[in-house]
Amino acid sequence: MKGLTIEQIIHYQTEGYLIAEDVLTEEDLQPVINELEREIDRRARALYAEGKISDLHEDESFERRFARLYAQCPEIGKGFDINDYLGEAVFRFLANDHLLDVVECLLGSELSCNPIQHLRAKLPWKPGKDDKPDYFQNVPWHQDNAVTSADSEASEIITFWLPLVNATAETGCMEVMPEVSKLGYLKHRSEGGTTIVPEQLPHVQPILAECRKGSIVIMNKYTPHRGTTNTSDIVRWSLDLRYHKLGAPSGRSIHPSFAVRSTKQPEQLLTDVDEWRRLWQEARNRRAEGSLHRV
Repeated sequence: MKGLTIEQIIHYQTEGYLIAEDVLTEEDLQPVINELEREIDRRARALYAEGKISDLHEDESFERRFARLYAQCPEIGKGFDINDYLGEAVFRFLANDHLLDVVECLLGSELSCNPIQHLRAKLPWKPGKDDKPDYFQNVPWHQDNAVTSADSEASEIITFWLPLVNATAETGCMEVMPEVSKLGYLKHRSEGGTTIVPEQLPHVQPILAECRKGSIVIMNKYTPHRGTTNTSDIVRWSLDLRYHKLGAPSGRSIHPSFAVRSTKQPEQLLTDVDEWRRLWQEARNRRAEGSLHRV
C-alpha cells in the first residue's frame, strides 16, 4: 500500500487540506475518460437525430468536444452526473486500490463510499460572453458539511477531489482556506446555491489548489473552498468523491452508501454494478423528506 506519508497526514490534519501528488496512473483514469467519451457521443447523436445540434465535432478531443456540443445545445449536460448516468467504469473507480490506499491512511481499513459524489464539467468562460459563470461553474465559498444531514455531525466524511485534466489557475482549480477547518461548521445560506454567510467568512488568505491529473485534493468537511473561473479553451473535468468509516452516518441516508474496503467484513463489499444501479433507482423512487442543507 503506497498511501500517504506521515508528513502528508500531519499536513492534512493541521491545514485541513492536502494535495497528494501522482496518486493515480493513466491506467486508473483512462477507463473513466473512455466511458465519459462514449456517453458524450451517445448524447450528441441523440440530439443530432432530434435536430438540436448540427455538428457532432467527432474529431475533437475529450478536453474540448463537450464544450463545442454544449454551445450548440446545453441540454447535452442535463443529468450528466455520477448518480444520473451510473456508468460501470465510474463505479469500478470508486473502489480503485490506489485511491483507497490514500483513503485508508486517514480513515482506517473499514471504508464506505459516501453517496455525495459528483462529476463536474467546468466549461470555458470568456468575459463578455455572459454576465458571469453560473453557480456550478464558479461555486462560492462553502464547507462540504453544509450539504449533509445533522445526524452525521460526528462522522468523519472526507472529500477526495480529483481532476481528469490538469486543474490550474487557468482551467479553474479550487481555492481553499487553510486551518479554518478547526473552527468547525460555519453558518450557510442559500443564494443561488449553498454558501457561507458573508459575516462568518474568515479573513484568511486562500491557497490556490492547483492539481495535476493523477493527483488529488483532499479536504476536511469543514474546510472552506470555492471554485475559480475556467478561462482556458478546454473543459476542466473532475470527480468529487467522499468516503467515511463503514457503519457511520453518511450525511445523506436517503441515498445509498456502500462498503468499498473491509478487512473485518469483506462479505459486505459491493462489487455488482447492477445492484449499485438498483439501489440508486430505489432511492430516486423514494420521496426525500426535509432539507439536507444547514442554512
